[in-house]
Amino acid sequence: MGAKSVYRRIPRGIWVLGFVSMLMDISSEMIHSLLPLFMVGALGASALLVGLVEGLAEATALIVKLFSGVLSDYLGRRKGLVLGGYSLGALSKPLFALASTMGFVVTARLLDRVGKGIRGAPRDALVADMAPLELRGAAFGLRQSLDTVGAFVGPLVAVGLMLLWANDFRAVFWVAVIPALMAVILIIFAVHEPKKREQPTAKRENPVSFSNLRRLSPAYWHVVAIGAIFTLARFSEAFLVLRAADSGVSVALVPLVMVAMNLVYALTAYPFGHLSDRMDHGHMLALGLGVLIAADLVLMVSHHPAVLLLGVALWGVHMGMTQGLLARMVSDVASADLRGTAYGFFNLMSGLALLVASVVAGLIWDIWGAAATFATGAGFCVLALLALGLPFGGTKKPRP
Repeated sequence: MGAKSVYRRIPRGIWVLGFVSMLMDISSEMIHSLLPLFMVGALGASALLVGLVEGLAEATALIVKLFSGVLSDYLGRRKGLVLGGYSLGALSKPLFALASTMGFVVTARLLDRVGKGIRGAPRDALVADMAPLELRGAAFGLRQSLDTVGAFVGPLVAVGLMLLWANDFRAVFWVAVIPALMAVILIIFAVHEPKKREQPTAKRENPVSFSNLRRLSPAYWHVVAIGAIFTLARFSEAFLVLRAADSGVSVALVPLVMVAMNLVYALTAYPFGHLSDRMDHGHMLALGLGVLIAADLVLMVSHHPAVLLLGVALWGVHMGMTQGLLARMVSDVASADLRGTAYGFFNLMSGLALLVASVVAGLIWDIWGAAATFATGAGFCVLALLALGLPFGGTKKPRP
Protein backbone atom coordinates (compact mmCIF):
# COMPACT_ATOMS: atom_id res chain seq x y z
CA MET A 1 0.00 0.00 0.00
CA GLY A 2 1.55 3.33 -1.11
CA ALA A 3 1.93 6.30 1.20
CA LYS A 4 -0.52 8.41 -0.86
CA SER A 5 -3.13 5.65 -0.68
CA VAL A 6 -2.73 5.46 3.10
CA TYR A 7 -3.10 9.24 3.43
CA ARG A 8 -6.35 9.15 1.44
CA ARG A 9 -7.79 6.36 3.57
CA ILE A 10 -7.19 8.10 6.89
CA PRO A 11 -10.56 9.58 7.99
CA ARG A 12 -11.09 13.35 7.73
CA GLY A 13 -11.72 13.67 11.47
CA ILE A 14 -8.19 12.45 12.26
CA TRP A 15 -6.75 15.09 9.93
CA VAL A 16 -8.83 17.76 11.69
CA LEU A 17 -7.66 16.61 15.12
CA GLY A 18 -4.11 16.75 13.81
CA PHE A 19 -4.53 20.38 12.71
CA VAL A 20 -6.14 21.24 16.05
CA SER A 21 -3.11 19.74 17.82
CA MET A 22 -0.81 21.67 15.48
CA LEU A 23 -2.41 25.04 16.28
CA MET A 24 -2.38 24.45 20.03
CA ASP A 25 1.22 23.28 19.89
CA ILE A 26 2.23 26.44 18.01
CA SER A 27 0.72 28.41 20.88
CA SER A 28 2.17 26.25 23.64
CA GLU A 29 5.68 25.99 22.20
CA MET A 30 5.93 29.72 21.62
CA ILE A 31 5.69 29.92 25.41
CA HIS A 32 7.41 26.73 26.53
CA SER A 33 10.51 27.24 24.35
CA LEU A 34 11.12 30.50 26.23
CA LEU A 35 9.72 29.66 29.65
CA PRO A 36 12.86 28.03 31.18
CA LEU A 37 14.88 31.13 30.20
CA PHE A 38 12.12 33.40 31.51
CA MET A 39 12.06 31.55 34.83
CA VAL A 40 15.85 31.50 35.25
CA GLY A 41 16.69 34.91 33.75
CA ALA A 42 13.71 37.12 34.60
CA LEU A 43 12.46 35.44 37.79
CA GLY A 44 15.69 33.99 39.24
CA ALA A 45 14.68 30.30 39.38
CA SER A 46 17.22 27.46 39.83
CA ALA A 47 17.51 24.40 37.57
CA LEU A 48 15.91 22.33 40.36
CA LEU A 49 12.94 24.68 40.47
CA VAL A 50 12.63 24.57 36.68
CA GLY A 51 12.65 20.77 36.85
CA LEU A 52 10.07 20.75 39.64
CA VAL A 53 7.74 23.14 37.76
CA GLU A 54 8.09 21.23 34.50
CA GLY A 55 7.70 17.87 36.22
CA LEU A 56 4.62 18.98 38.15
CA ALA A 57 3.09 20.52 35.04
CA GLU A 58 3.58 17.55 32.76
CA ALA A 59 2.71 15.05 35.51
CA THR A 60 -0.50 16.98 36.17
CA ALA A 61 -1.44 16.71 32.50
CA LEU A 62 -0.79 13.00 32.41
CA ILE A 63 -2.57 12.29 35.70
CA VAL A 64 -5.66 14.29 34.69
CA LYS A 65 -5.84 12.14 31.55
CA LEU A 66 -6.84 9.23 33.79
CA PHE A 67 -10.00 10.94 34.94
CA SER A 68 -10.91 12.41 31.57
CA GLY A 69 -10.35 9.05 29.90
CA VAL A 70 -12.55 7.28 32.44
CA LEU A 71 -15.25 9.95 32.06
CA SER A 72 -15.21 9.68 28.27
CA ASP A 73 -15.77 5.92 28.54
CA TYR A 74 -18.58 6.38 31.07
CA LEU A 75 -20.34 9.02 28.95
CA GLY A 76 -19.65 7.18 25.71
CA ARG A 77 -18.73 10.55 24.16
CA ARG A 78 -15.34 12.19 23.58
CA LYS A 79 -15.77 15.57 21.81
CA GLY A 80 -17.09 17.57 24.77
CA LEU A 81 -14.06 16.70 26.90
CA VAL A 82 -11.69 17.38 24.00
CA LEU A 83 -13.28 20.82 23.51
CA GLY A 84 -13.20 21.59 27.24
CA GLY A 85 -9.52 20.68 27.48
CA TYR A 86 -8.47 22.79 24.52
CA SER A 87 -10.58 25.70 25.77
CA LEU A 88 -8.89 25.65 29.20
CA GLY A 89 -5.51 25.54 27.49
CA ALA A 90 -6.42 28.60 25.43
CA LEU A 91 -7.69 30.51 28.48
CA SER A 92 -4.44 29.86 30.36
CA LYS A 93 -2.21 31.47 27.74
CA PRO A 94 -2.70 35.14 28.76
CA LEU A 95 -1.62 34.29 32.31
CA PHE A 96 1.96 33.70 31.16
CA ALA A 97 2.15 37.21 29.75
CA LEU A 98 0.84 38.63 33.05
CA ALA A 99 3.13 36.55 35.32
CA SER A 100 5.42 38.56 37.62
CA THR A 101 6.35 35.84 40.16
CA MET A 102 7.14 32.12 40.08
CA GLY A 103 3.84 31.45 41.84
CA PHE A 104 2.00 33.04 38.92
CA VAL A 105 4.02 30.99 36.41
CA VAL A 106 3.28 27.77 38.31
CA THR A 107 -0.45 28.56 38.35
CA ALA A 108 -0.51 29.30 34.63
CA ARG A 109 1.56 26.23 33.79
CA LEU A 110 -0.64 23.91 35.84
CA LEU A 111 -3.87 25.30 34.36
CA ASP A 112 -2.44 24.87 30.88
CA ARG A 113 -1.48 21.27 31.61
CA VAL A 114 -4.82 20.47 33.26
CA GLY A 115 -6.37 21.47 29.94
CA LYS A 116 -3.96 19.17 28.14
CA GLY A 117 -4.83 16.38 30.55
CA ILE A 118 -8.57 16.81 30.04
CA ARG A 119 -8.29 16.55 26.27
CA GLY A 120 -5.47 14.01 25.92
CA ALA A 121 -6.97 10.58 26.63
CA PRO A 122 -10.39 11.32 25.03
CA ARG A 123 -8.60 12.65 21.93
CA ASP A 124 -6.42 9.53 21.64
CA ALA A 125 -9.48 7.34 22.18
CA LEU A 126 -11.31 9.37 19.52
CA VAL A 127 -8.48 8.74 17.05
CA ALA A 128 -8.67 5.01 17.83
CA ASP A 129 -12.48 5.11 17.42
CA MET A 130 -12.16 6.76 14.00
CA ALA A 131 -9.21 4.83 12.56
CA PRO A 132 -9.60 1.54 10.65
CA LEU A 133 -7.79 -1.25 12.48
CA GLU A 134 -5.18 -1.76 9.76
CA LEU A 135 -4.34 1.99 9.76
CA ARG A 136 -4.12 2.70 13.49
CA GLY A 137 -0.36 3.12 13.47
CA ALA A 138 -0.51 5.46 10.48
CA ALA A 139 -3.39 7.43 12.05
CA PHE A 140 -1.55 7.98 15.34
CA GLY A 141 1.62 8.79 13.43
CA LEU A 142 -0.20 11.37 11.26
CA ARG A 143 -1.80 13.10 14.24
CA GLN A 144 1.55 13.13 16.03
CA SER A 145 3.31 14.49 12.95
CA LEU A 146 0.87 17.39 12.61
CA ASP A 147 1.08 18.02 16.36
CA THR A 148 4.85 18.15 16.06
CA VAL A 149 4.74 20.51 13.09
CA GLY A 150 3.21 22.95 15.55
CA ALA A 151 5.91 22.11 18.06
CA PHE A 152 8.66 23.34 15.73
CA VAL A 153 6.72 26.21 14.11
CA GLY A 154 5.95 27.65 17.58
CA PRO A 155 9.60 28.07 18.67
CA LEU A 156 10.48 29.36 15.19
CA VAL A 157 7.85 32.09 15.50
CA ALA A 158 9.13 32.80 19.02
CA VAL A 159 12.68 33.29 17.71
CA GLY A 160 11.48 35.70 15.02
CA LEU A 161 9.43 37.75 17.48
CA MET A 162 12.22 37.81 20.08
CA LEU A 163 14.61 39.20 17.46
CA LEU A 164 11.99 41.67 16.22
CA TRP A 165 10.96 42.87 19.68
CA ALA A 166 14.36 42.85 21.44
CA ASN A 167 13.81 39.81 23.72
CA ASP A 168 10.37 40.93 24.94
CA PHE A 169 9.13 37.65 26.49
CA ARG A 170 5.70 38.99 27.43
CA ALA A 171 4.88 40.30 23.95
CA VAL A 172 5.61 36.86 22.49
CA PHE A 173 3.41 35.25 25.13
CA TRP A 174 0.51 37.52 24.13
CA VAL A 175 0.80 36.53 20.45
CA ALA A 176 0.61 32.86 21.51
CA VAL A 177 -3.04 33.39 22.46
CA ILE A 178 -4.10 33.64 18.78
CA PRO A 179 -3.41 30.07 17.50
CA ALA A 180 -4.86 28.63 20.73
CA LEU A 181 -8.19 30.33 20.04
CA MET A 182 -8.09 29.12 16.42
CA ALA A 183 -7.73 25.52 17.66
CA VAL A 184 -10.86 25.85 19.81
CA ILE A 185 -12.86 27.24 16.88
CA LEU A 186 -11.76 24.35 14.66
CA ILE A 187 -12.95 21.78 17.22
CA ILE A 188 -16.35 23.42 17.54
CA PHE A 189 -17.10 23.45 13.82
CA ALA A 190 -15.06 20.64 12.23
CA VAL A 191 -14.72 17.74 14.70
CA HIS A 192 -17.63 15.27 14.76
CA GLU A 193 -18.11 12.29 17.03
CA PRO A 194 -18.18 8.98 15.09
CA LYS A 195 -21.23 6.77 15.35
CA LYS A 196 -20.78 4.19 18.09
CA ARG A 197 -20.86 0.52 17.25
CA GLU A 198 -23.10 -1.29 19.69
CA GLN A 199 -21.21 -3.94 21.63
CA PRO A 200 -23.21 -6.82 23.10
CA THR A 201 -21.24 -6.81 26.35
CA ALA A 202 -21.08 -3.02 26.81
CA LYS A 203 -22.74 -1.69 29.99
CA ARG A 204 -23.29 1.81 31.40
CA GLU A 205 -21.18 1.36 34.50
CA ASN A 206 -18.17 2.88 36.17
CA PRO A 207 -15.19 2.08 33.89
CA VAL A 208 -12.86 1.82 36.91
CA SER A 209 -14.92 -0.85 38.64
CA PHE A 210 -12.95 -3.97 39.57
CA SER A 211 -14.78 -6.01 36.95
CA ASN A 212 -13.70 -3.61 34.19
CA LEU A 213 -10.15 -3.21 35.46
CA ARG A 214 -9.80 -7.00 35.34
CA ARG A 215 -10.61 -6.74 31.63
CA LEU A 216 -7.38 -4.78 31.12
CA SER A 217 -5.04 -7.62 30.20
CA PRO A 218 -1.51 -8.37 31.49
CA ALA A 219 -0.29 -7.26 28.05
CA TYR A 220 -1.87 -3.85 28.70
CA TRP A 221 -0.21 -3.48 32.11
CA HIS A 222 3.10 -4.46 30.54
CA VAL A 223 2.69 -1.60 28.05
CA VAL A 224 1.94 0.71 30.99
CA ALA A 225 5.14 -0.37 32.77
CA ILE A 226 7.23 0.09 29.63
CA GLY A 227 5.73 3.55 29.07
CA ALA A 228 6.61 4.61 32.63
CA ILE A 229 10.20 3.42 32.29
CA PHE A 230 10.48 5.24 28.94
CA THR A 231 9.34 8.43 30.66
CA LEU A 232 11.97 8.06 33.38
CA ALA A 233 14.57 7.89 30.61
CA ARG A 234 13.19 10.97 28.81
CA PHE A 235 12.93 13.89 31.23
CA SER A 236 11.50 17.30 30.30
CA GLU A 237 12.75 19.01 27.12
CA ALA A 238 13.26 22.11 29.29
CA PHE A 239 16.74 20.70 29.95
CA LEU A 240 17.51 20.80 26.22
CA VAL A 241 16.74 24.53 26.35
CA LEU A 242 19.01 25.00 29.38
CA ARG A 243 21.77 23.00 27.64
CA ALA A 244 21.49 25.35 24.67
CA ALA A 245 21.81 28.36 26.97
CA ASP A 246 25.03 26.78 28.35
CA SER A 247 26.49 26.69 24.84
CA GLY A 248 26.61 30.48 24.62
CA VAL A 249 23.77 30.85 22.09
CA SER A 250 21.98 34.20 22.43
CA VAL A 251 18.69 34.22 24.31
CA ALA A 252 16.65 35.00 21.19
CA LEU A 253 18.08 31.99 19.32
CA VAL A 254 17.82 29.37 22.09
CA PRO A 255 14.29 28.27 20.98
CA LEU A 256 15.89 27.04 17.74
CA VAL A 257 16.86 23.96 19.76
CA MET A 258 13.18 23.06 20.06
CA VAL A 259 12.67 23.92 16.38
CA ALA A 260 15.34 21.40 15.40
CA MET A 261 14.12 18.70 17.77
CA ASN A 262 10.48 19.03 16.74
CA LEU A 263 11.29 19.30 13.03
CA VAL A 264 13.03 15.92 13.18
CA TYR A 265 10.17 14.58 15.34
CA ALA A 266 7.57 15.77 12.83
CA LEU A 267 9.43 14.29 9.86
CA THR A 268 9.86 10.89 11.51
CA ALA A 269 6.60 10.37 13.46
CA TYR A 270 4.41 9.40 10.47
CA PRO A 271 6.94 7.11 8.70
CA PHE A 272 7.68 5.27 11.92
CA GLY A 273 3.97 5.13 12.78
CA HIS A 274 3.29 3.58 9.38
CA LEU A 275 6.20 1.17 9.92
CA SER A 276 4.72 0.11 13.27
CA ASP A 277 1.78 -1.42 11.38
CA ARG A 278 4.25 -3.99 9.98
CA MET A 279 7.23 -4.19 12.38
CA ASP A 280 7.54 -5.94 15.74
CA HIS A 281 6.79 -3.32 18.39
CA GLY A 282 9.36 -4.53 20.90
CA HIS A 283 12.12 -4.27 18.31
CA MET A 284 11.09 -0.74 17.34
CA LEU A 285 11.00 0.38 20.99
CA ALA A 286 14.47 -1.06 21.54
CA LEU A 287 15.79 0.81 18.51
CA GLY A 288 14.18 4.01 19.81
CA LEU A 289 15.89 3.57 23.16
CA GLY A 290 19.20 3.03 21.42
CA VAL A 291 18.75 6.35 19.64
CA LEU A 292 17.91 8.08 22.94
CA ILE A 293 21.05 6.65 24.56
CA ALA A 294 23.07 8.09 21.66
CA ALA A 295 21.36 11.48 22.16
CA ASP A 296 22.12 11.50 25.89
CA LEU A 297 25.76 10.60 25.32
CA VAL A 298 26.21 13.30 22.68
CA LEU A 299 24.60 15.93 24.93
CA MET A 300 26.74 14.71 27.82
CA VAL A 301 30.13 15.01 26.16
CA SER A 302 29.92 18.57 24.80
CA HIS A 303 27.82 21.72 24.69
CA HIS A 304 29.39 22.98 21.44
CA PRO A 305 26.53 24.23 19.21
CA ALA A 306 27.21 21.67 16.44
CA VAL A 307 27.35 18.77 18.90
CA LEU A 308 24.27 20.10 20.67
CA LEU A 309 22.38 20.11 17.37
CA LEU A 310 23.31 16.48 16.71
CA GLY A 311 22.12 15.42 20.17
CA VAL A 312 18.87 17.32 19.78
CA ALA A 313 18.25 15.76 16.35
CA LEU A 314 18.78 12.27 17.77
CA TRP A 315 16.35 13.13 20.58
CA GLY A 316 13.77 14.03 17.91
CA VAL A 317 14.30 10.74 16.05
CA HIS A 318 13.70 8.85 19.30
CA MET A 319 10.44 10.75 19.84
CA GLY A 320 9.28 9.98 16.31
CA MET A 321 10.03 6.29 16.74
CA THR A 322 8.36 5.75 20.12
CA GLN A 323 5.61 8.21 21.05
CA GLY A 324 3.01 7.31 18.43
CA LEU A 325 3.98 3.65 18.77
CA LEU A 326 3.24 3.61 22.52
CA ALA A 327 -0.16 5.23 21.86
CA ARG A 328 -0.92 2.62 19.19
CA MET A 329 0.15 -0.22 21.51
CA VAL A 330 -2.33 0.91 24.17
CA SER A 331 -5.17 0.82 21.63
CA ASP A 332 -4.12 -2.67 20.52
CA VAL A 333 -4.39 -4.23 23.99
CA ALA A 334 -7.53 -2.45 25.30
CA SER A 335 -11.13 -3.12 24.26
CA ALA A 336 -12.96 -0.28 22.49
CA ASP A 337 -15.27 0.57 25.42
CA LEU A 338 -12.31 0.93 27.80
CA ARG A 339 -9.88 2.85 25.59
CA GLY A 340 -10.30 6.14 27.43
CA THR A 341 -9.66 4.42 30.76
CA ALA A 342 -6.71 2.52 29.29
CA TYR A 343 -5.09 5.73 28.02
CA GLY A 344 -5.84 7.36 31.37
CA PHE A 345 -4.02 4.73 33.45
CA PHE A 346 -1.17 4.65 30.96
CA ASN A 347 -0.74 8.41 31.30
CA LEU A 348 -1.14 8.33 35.09
CA MET A 349 1.91 6.11 35.44
CA SER A 350 3.84 8.08 32.82
CA GLY A 351 2.95 11.31 34.64
CA LEU A 352 4.29 10.10 37.95
CA ALA A 353 7.46 8.90 36.22
CA LEU A 354 7.90 12.26 34.49
CA LEU A 355 7.60 14.13 37.77
CA VAL A 356 10.32 11.95 39.32
CA ALA A 357 12.53 12.19 36.23
CA SER A 358 12.35 15.99 35.95
CA VAL A 359 12.96 16.63 39.66
CA VAL A 360 15.91 14.22 39.68
CA ALA A 361 17.29 15.82 36.50
CA GLY A 362 17.06 19.31 38.01
CA LEU A 363 18.68 18.20 41.27
CA ILE A 364 21.56 16.47 39.46
CA TRP A 365 21.99 19.52 37.22
CA ASP A 366 22.32 21.86 40.21
CA ILE A 367 24.76 19.58 42.08
CA TRP A 368 26.88 17.91 39.37
CA GLY A 369 26.04 19.76 36.17
CA ALA A 370 24.51 19.07 32.76
CA ALA A 371 26.80 16.17 31.79
CA ALA A 372 25.74 14.14 34.84
CA THR A 373 22.07 14.83 34.06
CA PHE A 374 22.30 13.35 30.58
CA ALA A 375 24.44 10.45 31.83
CA THR A 376 21.64 9.59 34.27
CA GLY A 377 19.13 9.67 31.40
CA ALA A 378 21.26 7.16 29.49
CA GLY A 379 21.28 4.92 32.57
CA PHE A 380 17.47 4.89 32.71
CA CYS A 381 17.47 3.98 29.00
CA VAL A 382 19.49 0.88 29.82
CA LEU A 383 16.89 -0.08 32.47
CA ALA A 384 14.14 0.33 29.88
CA LEU A 385 16.03 -1.91 27.45
CA LEU A 386 16.26 -4.57 30.16
CA ALA A 387 12.51 -4.26 30.77
CA LEU A 388 11.88 -4.84 27.07
CA GLY A 389 13.49 -8.24 27.48
CA LEU A 390 10.47 -9.37 29.49
CA PRO A 391 7.58 -11.15 27.70
CA PHE A 392 5.79 -8.67 25.50
CA GLY A 393 2.78 -10.74 24.59
CA GLY A 394 -0.32 -9.25 23.07
CA THR A 395 1.19 -6.31 21.24
CA LYS A 396 1.01 -7.98 17.83
CA LYS A 397 -2.65 -8.96 18.12
CA PRO A 398 -4.59 -5.67 17.93
CA ARG A 399 -8.18 -5.59 19.02
CA PRO A 400 -10.88 -4.01 16.86
